[in-house]
Amino acid sequence: MSALGLIPAPLRPWASVVVVLLIAGAGAWCAWTVQGWRYGSLLAKQEIKAAEKARDIAAATAAQLKHEQDQRLALEDRMKADEITHYKELTDAKKARQLVFDRLATTDLRLSVLLAGGAIRSSVEGVSTATSAGGVDHGVTRAELDPAHAQRIVGITGDGDEGLTALAACQGWVLEALKTDKAPNL
Repeated sequence: MSALGLIPAPLRPWASVVVVLLIAGAGAWCAWTVQGWRYGSLLAKQEIKAAEKARDIAAATAAQLKHEQDQRLALEDRMKADEITHYKELTDAKKARQLVFDRLATTDLRLSVLLAGGAIRSSVEGVSTATSAGGVDHGVTRAELDPAHAQRIVGITGDGDEGLTALAACQGWVLEALKTDKAPNL
């Protein structure tokens, strides 16, 4: 006797439906399990690829950051050397100006200017306006400045020289910053 014969006749259609459902369910479960294994291995491969890509991106970013830091340090070193040079020029100019001030104060140095017309008119008619025999001015007349006025003039020109030195330092800084790919973030 068969197993189907043990099932009562009114329940046989239902039993066949249950058997078909069990077979279909077992097939579906097996297919689901196999698909899970396939997708699991596919996801594992994708995770490995994503991790490798993230590692490559991190390495490239770190290399770029290192390169930019090296560029910034090199730029800072060049700017520091330029700053030292400009500071030395500025202090040398101040020392030279102070030396001129000292020489003016001790009347060791006298400033003079050319007079308009080149000669002083004599108050006496007929007197020659030529230079004296000991002069080397060749007829050009100069007037000496008061030491206080001369010091003010030297002070003004010294301030101008300091301004030009500072301007040269600023221009050097800008030109050095523009030589690099990017301006530094200071």
